[in-house]
Amino acid sequence: MPSQIVSLVVNGEPREFIAAPGMTLLAGLRESLGLTAAKRGCGQGTCGSCTVLVEGQARAACLVAVETVAGLSVSTLEGVATGGELDAVQSSFVDNFATQCGFCTAGMIMVTEALLDRDPDPSEEDVAEAISGNVCRCTGYQPIVIAILDAARRRREERASR
Repeated sequence: MPSQIVSLVVNGEPREFIAAPGMTLLAGLRESLGLTAAKRGCGQGTCGSCTVLVEGQARAACLVAVETVAGLSVSTLEGVATGGELDAVQSSFVDNFATQCGFCTAGMIMVTEALLDRDPDPSEEDVAEAISGNVCRCTGYQPIVIAILDAARRRREERASR
C-alpha cells in the first residue's frame, strides 16, 4: 500500500500531509503537523496521554489509523485556547494544581472538554468515569477531579453571564 495524502480539519483549520501506510493519528499530528501536545505514552490506548477529540469524541490517537479519520474534524490541546487566552478547563487545571509533570495534562484536558460538552454539570462519579482511561502518576487524581468540577462551574457561570 503506497503513502497517501490525508486531509483533516485540525483545530478548525484544513490540513493535509502525506501518511505512510499504518500511520497513526498521533504520529500524523506530532510528526507531520508539529502538534506535540498529545503524547506517546503506552502506545496501546490505555494511558490516555495521546487523547484528542475526533468529531467531538475523545479518542486514543495512538490507536487510530490516520486514514480512517480522513476528512474529519480533530481537536488537540493546541486548539483549545482562543486568542491566547486559556479556556475555563485549562485555567481550572492551573488554578487547582491539577498539573504536575504535565505528561498526562493534554489528554486529561481533552477528555474534560469532551465531558463538559456533553454534560455541563457532571457529578464526581461522572468525572471519575470520564478520566478512568487516563493515567496520572503525579497528582493522585483528586486535584484533577476538583479542577474538572471547577471548570464545569466556570463554564456554567460563563454561559449564564452571556
